[in-house]
Amino acid sequence: MADDKTEQRLADLEARVAALEGRGQPVPPRTETAPDLTDDTFFAVNELRRRVRGLGGVLYAGTVRRSEDEDPLEWQYGHSLERLDESDWSRLAPRIDALGNSVRLNLLHEIWNGAGTVAELAERPGFGTTGQIYHHVNQLTSAGWLAPTRRGHYSIPPERVVPLLVILAAVGDAP
Repeated sequence: MADDKTEQRLADLEARVAALEGRGQPVPPRTETAPDLTDDTFFAVNELRRRVRGLGGVLYAGTVRRSEDEDPLEWQYGHSLERLDESDWSRLAPRIDALGNSVRLNLLHEIWNGAGTVAELAERPGFGTTGQIYHHVNQLTSAGWLAPTRRGHYSIPPERVVPLLVILAAVGDAP
């Protein structure tokens, strides 16, 4: 269950998306069934083209749930090309750098799959000593890819799940 701070951050993100879309209102409620992705290969691009102003933009979105009996985490975010072009890309280096390590990616994968403590991670092969694991966990935490949920427990924050999966999909070999 998300805490008040997480709920507020998600509400802020939804407001920013609505502002970027130029609508000034919340995203309409989701339908019960996902669209058939084979009907319109470029459904997201077509909708983005319809809504975007200026030189263009990018959008990433996802609906993710870990099991059938779990409510999905639904998240989307967009940026105009102008906003991306005007931003300081170098300030993103620590977040990107945190993912550029195979041990940290494996740690994230294990946490994604249910490991929540350093002790649980230390039981798995390939992560080194608890001190080494804490080093990597601290790097991921300071970059925002992990968050402490309670003493000694970590999880991927809800607002980072879809961006992480998008990054993995973008650099992966999937079509």
